[in-house]
Amino acid sequence: MQVVDFIAGNGPWAWIVAGLVLLALELIVPGGFLLWMGISGIVTGLIVLVQPIGWPLQWLIFGVLSLISIALWVRWTRGRPAATDRPYLNRRADQFIGQEAVLEQAIQEGFGRIVLGDTVWRVSGADMPAGQRVRIVGNAGAVLKVEAA
Repeated sequence: MQVVDFIAGNGPWAWIVAGLVLLALELIVPGGFLLWMGISGIVTGLIVLVQPIGWPLQWLIFGVLSLISIALWVRWTRGRPAATDRPYLNRRADQFIGQEAVLEQAIQEGFGRIVLGDTVWRVSGADMPAGQRVRIVGNAGAVLKVEAA
């Protein structure tokens, strides 16, 4: 009962301390949402410090601030692509789109082969003789789609 009386008597500071504890937990258990709940707790404590209000309204303010801040954070992070220094890491064929090459093996019945770097790639397109210059216009998995250049 003494803990409840202490929290009730020091409401704003209880929110601020709880917010700081949530921020500290974010360092241990990263995920992002504890950060926004901690900030919401600190903001709630500052609001209660300026304007004394009852516990139910304090919890409502904390809950609304937490939900809004977490929802905005999720929306913002999902809308941004992850920055990377290797954008084609698991999509090697995509890096060749737009490049030109010479057919190593003629395209017959829709398929042939080209050499790019140290790799032989299977290509698809209209029938063409070996030695024909082609432009890579797309891919279907590991098969490059080509057209005459």
